[in-house]
Amino acid sequence: MEQQLGFKDIVKETFANMEIASALSFSDIIITLSSTFVMGMFIFLVYKKTFQGVLYTQSYNVSLVMVALVTSLIIMTISSNFVLSLGMVGALSIVRFRTAIKDSMDIVFMFWAIAIGIANGAAFYKLSITGTLFIGIIMLVLTSMKSRSAPYLLIINYDEPSHIEVLDFIRNVGKYNLKSKSVVRNNIELTIEVRIKHDDVSFMNELSKLNGVTDAVLVSYNGDYVS
Repeated sequence: MEQQLGFKDIVKETFANMEIASALSFSDIIITLSSTFVMGMFIFLVYKKTFQGVLYTQSYNVSLVMVALVTSLIIMTISSNFVLSLGMVGALSIVRFRTAIKDSMDIVFMFWAIAIGIANGAAFYKLSITGTLFIGIIMLVLTSMKSRSAPYLLIINYDEPSHIEVLDFIRNVGKYNLKSKSVVRNNIELTIEVRIKHDDVSFMNELSKLNGVTDAVLVSYNGDYVS
């Protein structure tokens, strides 16, 4: 009469017959890391080319390359040792990244770098190469499609009697949207979002010459303004 195997016996037999570690050759490691580095540098160049934020950060761009390389190392370790992969999953589950990322596009690039590291670490080179080129082309095309009218923030300080004259002048400049208005005695400060065609800011000279206008400042606007 055959003895029935329990769940624990099945697990023990499975591990006993399994090749716990499949050694990675030195050439495989070099190929994986080299290909990941090349694709990481491609992400580096695309990020630098398509960056549209307020301040470009070199360290963040370098971290994208390093994230891809570190991720590929982790995936190679997991794929070569089943037992170690279980412990690594538990160890990585307690890691928390609390770095604030303001631009949503930075998150896209971070996930892109992680995806490249995973694909190369698992030796899916065709997938990683095709995906990298496809995503890079899409990013370059979408970021090159800029609007003809660029958004700016216009901050004006003027006397209250000149209020109507200032607003009439702004209407002639282009589309505008009032962001904030503050009044201190007879002095008014307006913060307005204006869209200027072809980045023509020559109107600022005429605006500063209007009666009652004490100062006018025009700054590039990327949507991070908080009123």
